[in-house]
Amino acid sequence: MLYSIGHGNKSKEEFLSELREFGIQYLIDVRSKPYSKYYPHFNQLDLKFYLENNGIQYVFLGEQLGGLPSDRTCYNHEGKVDYSILREKPFFLEGLQRLINAHRNDITVAVMCSESKPQDCHRSKLIGNELHRRNIRMEHITGLTRTKDQETVLLEANKGKGDRDLFDFNSEFTSRKSYH
Repeated sequence: MLYSIGHGNKSKEEFLSELREFGIQYLIDVRSKPYSKYYPHFNQLDLKFYLENNGIQYVFLGEQLGGLPSDRTCYNHEGKVDYSILREKPFFLEGLQRLINAHRNDITVAVMCSESKPQDCHRSKLIGNELHRRNIRMEHITGLTRTKDQETVLLEANKGKGDRDLFDFNSEFTSRKSYH
């Protein structure tokens, strides 16, 4: 099973409890910059050490699956990441294939970014969508015993507008902020 999770402002103990509740074997860090200014226990090395000491493997795929790629051709004229461009890049497809392989091998993984709400994050708008296109289901962990499915998250991202195909990949999904 493939899950997604956002670390937000959780304590490391709360975060670990959520991962354990869903039987996560591997945490896939998809942050382009794997550190947190306000929550240092989510800095890459601290997080890796903590998780691995608690039986969960840490894998960094931010260079392949991160929401802020270093490839400037993935950005539109407003400085926002254009997911319709990013999803075609070989580096992204390579990272996505690693998730697909985990799914095929029945490895339970959670894709992690910093955003608490999956509807605000590229893990649903980009990664979850691309997995859906390949008939792979991603559940988004939203609490200790709660998840939301990809379709529900996209409805929330679209502010409830279900009048068009939720999985229309010519949609206007980009990053929320501009990055110049």
